Amino acid sequence: MIELIKKAMFTGIGVAALTKEKVEDVAKVFVEQGKLTEQEGKKLVEEIQARSKESQEELTGRIEAVVQASIAKLDIGKASDLEALRQEVQSLKKQIEELEKTE
Repeated sequence: MIELIKKAMFTGIGVAALTKEKVEDVAKVFVEQGKLTEQEGKKLVEEIQARSKESQEELTGRIEAVVQASIAKLDIGKASDLEALRQEVQSLKKQIEELEKTE
């Protein structure tokens, strides 16, 4: 029975979108209806939360990859690149000032 409930929850609700409260509410209803024991309900909540976390991490990784690929295609500099250029310009300004002083 617990496997059927898990499958229904995974298909009916996006695993990544599940909140702990939603999962606990669903498990509580099944326990109250006698479809699950309290122990099975706790196990269900733990398993679904673990799966939800995995799905969220996978989704985050995919989003980051898409964003990085998009930035690379647009040829947009990163903040670290801009900071490195800013420091290089400051260094060159100092060198020019030193050269002008010696002339």
